[in-house]
Amino acid sequence: MTRLTFDDYLRHIETESGRLRAALATCDPSAPVPGCPEWTATDLLGHHAGVLHFWATIIEQRPIGPEDLVEPELPTAYDDLLALHESQAARLVAALDDADPAEQAWSWSAEQTAGFTFRRQAHEALIHRLDAEQAAGTPTPLDGALAADGVDEALDVMFGGTPAWGTFTGGGRYVRVDLTDRDASIWVETGRFTGTDPDDGTTHDEGDISKVEPRGAEPDAVVSGPAADLDTWLWRRGDDAAITVTGDETVYAHFRACVDQPID
Repeated sequence: MTRLTFDDYLRHIETESGRLRAALATCDPSAPVPGCPEWTATDLLGHHAGVLHFWATIIEQRPIGPEDLVEPELPTAYDDLLALHESQAARLVAALDDADPAEQAWSWSAEQTAGFTFRRQAHEALIHRLDAEQAAGTPTPLDGALAADGVDEALDVMFGGTPAWGTFTGGGRYVRVDLTDRDASIWVETGRFTGTDPDDGTTHDEGDISKVEPRGAEPDAVVSGPAADLDTWLWRRGDDAAITVTGDETVYAHFRACVDQPID
């Protein structure tokens, strides 16, 4: 998979954030958000405004982390919340526009560069824009190139990333995810994740996946579909009507259990 350029990620952050806000501007503030069942449109707007504020601050103060970061107090008036979202989106875009993607910057990932924020926040804005449009009853298509990159990011980072305090142990079984409209494939190995989270002391021993380089042999299972359908399916924002599965049912079941997790 070839990543998008950083200019493209920045453009998507700006446009997808604007489309999210436009959808919610005419939406009932109490409308439910299908992809996040516990949220209303107001919750979604406040959440993304807070996310934009957080990452704008991280990039502005790079390489300092979030230890002393103060979250903004969210306004109670819906129009004021829309205005806050607009100001924080502009702030993040300006901060990233002033940053070299290779510069050191804090993240929760192993990748400690500003480039992580370019990519992650493009996908954050894309998925929450879809959330906003689904809440408003006006869903529109995902950009194909961004969705394809989103499939890769979901499998490699959101579901397949291994924190420094944990260990992934591969089981030697492989799933290939084919993006049928992009002539691209992503391979993952199924296995187990073990480790103890130093923040809360939780011990983990559970099924997991990890992105790997393409193998020389056939995969144990194949999951295929258009990039946008795969991206929304992985994020639990769409069904599997356009998804095809072949191969070992047990390997697929392990894979599906690992990616069938809610992400807000």
